[in-house]
Amino acid sequence: MRKTTSKSKVKTKTIPYDIAEQLRTPDEMAAYLDAWLAEGPDDLAGIARALGDIARAKGMSQVARDTGLSRESLYRALSENGNPSFATVLKIAKALGLRLHAQAV
Repeated sequence: MRKTTSKSKVKTKTIPYDIAEQLRTPDEMAAYLDAWLAEGPDDLAGIARALGDIARAKGMSQVARDTGLSRESLYRALSENGNPSFATVLKIAKALGLRLHAQAV
């Protein structure tokens, strides 16, 4: 008996993963930022990107209005190469409905 095999080519389509699409509630957003702060407290670029992810999830235009900054300024500050001032970080956190807090280690 002869065994036949089919060589059909199945194309797999991949799409980029965007964490902002998964951040739906304020609790999820807070947990995401808290994880960055806990796991990479010295990774300033990562923390800025996390704030950017949350801002995109909430809506960058709305965050821009709430902070008084332009969308372009927000994207630039929260990009991989961004270096937002602490005042900007505080404005963004407030606009996102998040509060930073200190905890003894």
